[in-house]
Amino acid sequence: MTDAAAESRPPRIRKPDWIRVKAPTSVGFSETKALMRRLNLATVCEEAACPNIGECWTKKHATVMILGDTCTRACAFCNVKTGMPRAVDKTEPQHVADAAAELGLEHIVITSVDRDDLPDGGASQFVKVIEALRRTTPNTTIEILTPDFRNKADAAVEAIVAARPDVYNHNLETVPRLYPTIRPGARYYASLRLLESVKKHDPSIFTKSGLMTGLGEQRLEVHQVMDDMRSADIDFLTMGQYLQPTPRHAKVEEFTTPQAFGAYGAIARAKGFLLVAASPLTRSSYHAGDDFAKLRAAREAKLARG
Repeated sequence: MTDAAAESRPPRIRKPDWIRVKAPTSVGFSETKALMRRLNLATVCEEAACPNIGECWTKKHATVMILGDTCTRACAFCNVKTGMPRAVDKTEPQHVADAAAELGLEHIVITSVDRDDLPDGGASQFVKVIEALRRTTPNTTIEILTPDFRNKADAAVEAIVAARPDVYNHNLETVPRLYPTIRPGARYYASLRLLESVKKHDPSIFTKSGLMTGLGEQRLEVHQVMDDMRSADIDFLTMGQYLQPTPRHAKVEEFTTPQAFGAYGAIARAKGFLLVAASPLTRSSYHAGDDFAKLRAAREAKLARG
């Protein structure tokens, strides 16, 4: 980059104190990392540069990313590499189950890259992972975080729902106005319909979706997304601060304060979500096991009220 180009670039906003985390150094972190390498598993914790990796891996909680580490899309917020993925690993489902067993997980989150190159978008691999987990660790509750299965969603969702995960998560990520620049390969209403169809196929499965703040969204736009989510009968909303992973990614327009997250959370709860997690460091799978227990308790309380 030339000196002139560097000078013309707007400076990155300095991170406030509430978004800073300590570097991971624990024994538990090292052991979790070694296990992932030994079983040849990718994790979204590493690939997406999650700020909570130190805390989660110390507790031996890892979010496994199936279908490889290479995505067929290039979203402006995401640090996962883009390119032509390798062939699907047939040993991956059992390796995921083995990892869950060795870590002693009561709750596991499984996500994936986008695989637009596959006829089913990778849905069958999700099914095989769920089946392997049910065989190997039958008491582990299963949360999946899927891509949108562009142009394949109906069949993909039907197959995955039939395998009965406990939670089906798909993130909307941002407000519709920002999709062309932030999530250009996806369609906002297609993502909403995907989550709505999960409930239509099996109302007992919890649905979940997440939003990032700090990309230039307006407060009323976020409120409208909440309304859209509730119209799709989504149970659980997560909201967290977007962090720019590299200079080539979308820049942070602002840092949302903890107080503003608190206000978003209060509004979301008033709109009827069973559970809301909203804070600067909230991510889709952050404290997922504890949140699943809260989800079940919230549903039971709602049913008891009639």
